[in-house]
Amino acid sequence: MTAPPTLSKFRQQLILAVLMLCSVLIWLDNTVLSTTLETLADPVRGLGADPGELQWATGSYTLTFATLMFTAGALGDRFGHRTVFSGGLTIFAGSSLWAACASNAGQLIAARAAMGVGSALITPAMLAVLMWTFTGPARAAAIGIFSTSAGVGMVAGPVLAGFLLDHFWWGSVFLINVPVAALALAGLAVLVPNFRSPTRRPLDFTGMLLSIGGLVALSYGLIQAGQVAAWSRVDVWAPIVAGLVLLAVFVVVELRVKVPGFDPRLLAQRTFGGGNVALGLLLFAVAAITFYNAFYLQGALGFTPMQAGLANIPTAVGALVGAPLAARLVRRLSVRVITVPALAVAALTIGGYGFLGLQTPLAWIEFLLLVQGLSIGMVIGPVTAALIGDLPLEQAGAGSAVTNTVRQTGSVIGIAVGGTIMSIVYRRTIEPSLMGAPVPVQDQARVSAEQARHVATAIDQPALARAADDAFVHAMHVGAGWIAVVALLGAVVLLCTLPANGKKDPVPEPEHEDAGSSEPIAAQAPRS
Repeated sequence: MTAPPTLSKFRQQLILAVLMLCSVLIWLDNTVLSTTLETLADPVRGLGADPGELQWATGSYTLTFATLMFTAGALGDRFGHRTVFSGGLTIFAGSSLWAACASNAGQLIAARAAMGVGSALITPAMLAVLMWTFTGPARAAAIGIFSTSAGVGMVAGPVLAGFLLDHFWWGSVFLINVPVAALALAGLAVLVPNFRSPTRRPLDFTGMLLSIGGLVALSYGLIQAGQVAAWSRVDVWAPIVAGLVLLAVFVVVELRVKVPGFDPRLLAQRTFGGGNVALGLLLFAVAAITFYNAFYLQGALGFTPMQAGLANIPTAVGALVGAPLAARLVRRLSVRVITVPALAVAALTIGGYGFLGLQTPLAWIEFLLLVQGLSIGMVIGPVTAALIGDLPLEQAGAGSAVTNTVRQTGSVIGIAVGGTIMSIVYRRTIEPSLMGAPVPVQDQARVSAEQARHVATAIDQPALARAADDAFVHAMHVGAGWIAVVALLGAVVLLCTLPANGKKDPVPEPEHEDAGSSEPIAAQAPRS
């Protein structure tokens, strides 16, 4: 193995600062969009996007991120991690500029997908550079400091988005990425050597194409169901079936590849497979309820973007407190004892959305969000550490790739399913209130509550706006109930698959040749 170059302590600190800047950038982008959804749905202030288009604007980013990340590490091994890192930042900045200037929802969806490509190239490279830059105790300290960037992004993202939306046009939330990425690119060029792993892993283009095709087809069918409010149509069930078939072929192909980018064999292990299924179900639920929360606060309750951003801070604070709290508790108790009740509480808080209404006091909403963030933070860190710690050292990189892919896939499907439930129930609930209204008004009001409020204002019919609010709240109640069941299923899976003993192996330190395909465990937190 080629020894990493010796860098001065000052240069190491500057490299860490650049890496943290990039991590904050990714987390900011993960959180600002949820605050922007309501504005994008507005026909005047935004793009007039319907729920399906908003689902794609959110899901297209996560989809490309999920399906390209396990290939990105191999690219870093082959071409150098700084090269891939710089390419990812360039793509991210360019696509952010494209998103900011998008004139319709289709352009925004495409730009968001491109941003996901950039993030997929950036994320594994960040850990690779970190692992090559620091060694010994300094590495553990650097990872701990680096992990704080996730919290900074989670807290700052909604507030920054709210400020920009209150003072500028919606595209400013994406435009802010450009100067930050440019600064990070300059830092990479000046400070970071082009670390390259001596063992080159093969590129898994077949797996990448099959996974993208399968997830796109499956997501399209699920989102289309919400748009047409029917499951029996060919344009709904055919893409769903095609997506499932492609994903099945993907698994078969990966099983036959000598060095797969995504190794399904790992999921056959009881603890690793069950833990990943549980995390996938949790991220499914988190993505779906976050989608609902954006429209509840700004649409139904009438919060400004800034107010909504501030209202979401308790979720991030709870997650930041929950992760280290759980890390201390698992030293005395088993991971199962801590995480199973925490995941059950997270499911109950998601189900708690079924009791929120138009007159719910803000204090109750904030308390619910705080407990939700706390419980989620107490699940993701310990479970992820247990999964990787349960694997042999030589499989740590492959295990991280599988875990990250499963998590992002859960988010993609959660947005698709959660948004579809909301659309179907909303349309059925609003229908009686549209009787006697002009056909154009009916057509617009059926699209979404946002469109109904807009047309109600245009024709001076406040009763229609109230009906839209009531229909949305009912749809949120129904959706929250089903989403909570999914999260509770995750708790059951954890209960059945995690070992009952209190001792867990420590998280292994990734080797240099595997660093390109991993993500720092401590930096992983729920996407909001």
